[in-house]
Amino acid sequence: MKLLNHIPPFLRNKYFISVAIFGIVIIFLDKNDFFTQLERKNELRELEQSKQHYTKEIASERKELEALKNNPATLEKYAREKYLMKRDNEEIFIVPEKSDNSNN
Repeated sequence: MKLLNHIPPFLRNKYFISVAIFGIVIIFLDKNDFFTQLERKNELRELEQSKQHYTKEIASERKELEALKNNPATLEKYAREKYLMKRDNEEIFIVPEKSDNSNN
């Protein structure tokens, strides 16, 4: 009994004990604890940034597709650059670009 007398009365209160145990369970032991929620917020932020990036990419690809559908000059330029196509009376020379990690 002497040990209980040394503990302040508010720590011996059954409501305080209940709230403290509930807080510990919610913050540390629950499936959706505080740290898991932080990780999920970070993951959501990364996914939203990724969504923005891909939305911009899709918009630029759609614009390029429309240009390819409507403009024959753009279609010819695209075929020449991407697929190295040429006309019958032309020659193609491919010059490789220097890489940044070359030791020259």
